[in-house]
Amino acid sequence: MPDLADGEMFLMQGSGAKPYELKNTGGVYSCTCPAWRNQSLGIEKRTCKHLKKLRGEAAEIERVGSAAAAPRTAKSDKRAAAEAKAAPVLLAETWDGNLDPAGWWMSEKLDGVRAYWDGGKLLSRLGNLLHAPDWFTSGLPAHPLDGELFLARKSFQKTCAIVRRQDKSDHWKQIRFLIFDAPAQGGTFEERIELLAAMPPHDFASAHPHTRCTGVSHLKEELARVESLGAEGLMLRQPKSIYAVGRSATLLKVKSFKGRRGGGDGARARRR
Repeated sequence: MPDLADGEMFLMQGSGAKPYELKNTGGVYSCTCPAWRNQSLGIEKRTCKHLKKLRGEAAEIERVGSAAAAPRTAKSDKRAAAEAKAAPVLLAETWDGNLDPAGWWMSEKLDGVRAYWDGGKLLSRLGNLLHAPDWFTSGLPAHPLDGELFLARKSFQKTCAIVRRQDKSDHWKQIRFLIFDAPAQGGTFEERIELLAAMPPHDFASAHPHTRCTGVSHLKEELARVESLGAEGLMLRQPKSIYAVGRSATLLKVKSFKGRRGGGDGARARRR
């Protein structure tokens, strides 16, 4: 992710409903999170996990030296460790039924396991290594890809059973890596999906198709169509949007009714 220019502000979603504001004011970086605000250090020496996530650990250490954020509780340490380990993916909000979806990009919401290709290995959304066989990942590009490991509609449990295995078995031949973004490529969403469409053919990976939505009626018709086929619902992606790590209203999930599944890395990893 690029650094903040002087006077620039960036919103990053934390554990609460309201995102934190990260700012660069004349080379002094700030964040509205409690960890940054409650430090006794001078503002030019303060940092936090959000600034480190945005700028990189090395850049922040170079900027503030050995200065550290205020001590955390054991609970917040555990949460911070989990957040640090998690794959840097975009997460969806829920369509409220009021926003006009005209011009947004629609795609089927896949009932699979969210996967992040970091250029060398596949990770779950929580950052756990997925033991895909070498023949499955061979030929994937050296840059990150965001997608879903998918077997078929209504096959979530079977998909989880395969991708959780550690023996790199031939069961992976049933799985496809459907890619819906290229996080590190920059530019607009349209530019990134053009790059995905131009990827060389791959036996187990391909770009997930997106369609321009013409309005609410189109959205509802497509939702009814895919749900009748057993799909979970739809995803909406804001046109010309950048890729932002964390929960963002530039990505919306659309379902006729909400349901819950059990926990576990597989269940949580697939949710956008």
